Amino acid sequence: MGGVVQMHFTTVDYVIFALLLVASAGIGLFYAFSGGRQRTTQEFLMADRSMSCLPVSLSLLATFQSAVAILGAPSEVYTFGTQYWFLGCSYFLGLLIPAHVFIPVFYRLRLSSAYEYLELRFNKTVRICGTVTFIFQMVIYMGVVLYAPALALNAVTGVDLWGAVLAMGLVCTLYTALGGLKAVIWTDVFQTVVMFAGQLAVIVVGANQAGGIAEVWRKATNGSRISGLDLNPDPLERHTFWTLGVGGVFLMLALYGVNQAQVQRYLSSRTEKEAIMSCYVVFPCQQIVLCLGCMMGLVMFARYGEDSPLDKGFVKSNDQMVLYFVMDVFKDLPGLAGLFVACLFSGALSTISSAFNSLATVTMEDLIKPHFPNMTEAKATLLSKGLALVYGLVCLAMAYVASIMGSVLQAAFSIFGMIGGPLLGLFCLGLFFPWANSTGALVGLAAGLAMAFWIGIGSFLMRMTEANAVGALNTTNLPLFDNMTTAVMTTLVSTTTAKPRPTGVEALYSLSYMWYSAHNSTVVVVVGLLVSFLTGPMKEKDLTPGTVYPVMGTLLFFLPERYREKLCCITPLPTPHKAKETKTLPYQRARKESNKAAQSKEDTVTEDKETESDRAQTEEEDLETRMALPSCHLTTHMVQETAL
Repeated sequence: MGGVVQMHFTTVDYVIFALLLVASAGIGLFYAFSGGRQRTTQEFLMADRSMSCLPVSLSLLATFQSAVAILGAPSEVYTFGTQYWFLGCSYFLGLLIPAHVFIPVFYRLRLSSAYEYLELRFNKTVRICGTVTFIFQMVIYMGVVLYAPALALNAVTGVDLWGAVLAMGLVCTLYTALGGLKAVIWTDVFQTVVMFAGQLAVIVVGANQAGGIAEVWRKATNGSRISGLDLNPDPLERHTFWTLGVGGVFLMLALYGVNQAQVQRYLSSRTEKEAIMSCYVVFPCQQIVLCLGCMMGLVMFARYGEDSPLDKGFVKSNDQMVLYFVMDVFKDLPGLAGLFVACLFSGALSTISSAFNSLATVTMEDLIKPHFPNMTEAKATLLSKGLALVYGLVCLAMAYVASIMGSVLQAAFSIFGMIGGPLLGLFCLGLFFPWANSTGALVGLAAGLAMAFWIGIGSFLMRMTEANAVGALNTTNLPLFDNMTTAVMTTLVSTTTAKPRPTGVEALYSLSYMWYSAHNSTVVVVVGLLVSFLTGPMKEKDLTPGTVYPVMGTLLFFLPERYREKLCCITPLPTPHKAKETKTLPYQRARKESNKAAQSKEDTVTEDKETESDRAQTEEEDLETRMALPSCHLTTHMVQETAL
């Protein structure tokens, strides 16, 4: 085995990388000093709810196409074959369900934070628990997602580690804190184009050097890297059609259904229809990204075969192997290596900028505004910008923590993935089960998190023990791949030697990481329902209208109406033009409990405003204009109610 080989950037590569950072910062500055100049929280955090379908969909794609995914997917396919490609099957339901279930509920409630829904459906305690869980999840992840690609780049090319980390962290903080969500979305669009260009360049040049795509496919087939349809139902198998195609649906739901970074993009759309269309547009884009990652892995195999740079000792890990391959392919083509590194860091920038913005939003909307209802709009906007700046600095601090964590670095990714499932379960409990109460939600979330950490940490420790027992030569480092919620849960996997099937607790620890989200969300729902029935289920009259998706009523259509009424299964989802009325109800209820006189006065104002709004609606013929009128009208009304 040879020593670690280090390649070097040319001046042109550095220039291309610098242009990426300058362009990203420029977009942020443009939106900081144009339009409304980010003077309101609606503009800064929600882009004035004015975004069209295409930029929103590309931003949805870029948010979770992190540098970890760009490095991990090719490495996964090179090592284990194309079975991972079947993850694309999960995208159908994984995007259709958010489009037709989650988006209509969230959009018609006119939320700013996804966790605001939890207060409307349950109570403030559940909302705060969800918010704190999300903040913990994101703070841990964003430092690691910034540090990991910089570390791989430093190991392969010798680029200064902390120079790369600081450059990315500071530029990202700059354009997020100045330009708000509009800047984040439009930089995501630019960075998506760069990501596509970088990966495509590697595939085209690499395939050409290997003798063409047909030759690449032939070598992959001969090397047993083209996988067939594996219908093995065993949940302990790491990748089968069922783990990827069915387990992947739950991962996608945790990602595109309830994650604040994505919900915020849906809610920034001009209309509900455009929010739904963004889900449809992101579907083919996701498939293209998956194909590019898998093709890169096959081109790598065509170039190196079984004799990988990792086996030769040229690099120390799989993610470094992908960068080594890129530098090897582009060694005689100055500038293209810089394009791929720009692609890599575009993935990191798009992920952490979304993290900053979503963290600033939930902190402002869920933790600060409820306690300072009289805060002026100018102060709230300034504080939101300050929060984005603070989270940027926290990200850099977490990158430093990641640098001293050593092997625990993998556990940080695992912790991120563990939390996605329980949060998905909490939202599903509220959306689909009208009987669930706040006590059930809290106990269910606690049970789901406990189960997630037990299995995740137990699995990590078991694999570390196995790795130490069999020695480094008999293990293969798994790539960190896919996206934020599907950050890899398994660090080390023994080579394909025959092993007895695990039993008891070991079987639980050996569960495929693709089932984690499904398992943990199911725990939340089951425990939550049991506790709700034991402590007294919710009654239909106590539910906030619009917070329950009527799936149970559809499934139980054969029951007489009186039984469905007892099961809280007869309330339909409000139509879009009635979202205004749904939004005001929980606040009216809160005012009634705290101040009857104020409630009486406010109700009169509400009725007057609704009358004016209805009159305006009858005069408008265009549907989108009709929806826009109550939308803008409601924003002012909502601020007044919150202040009271």
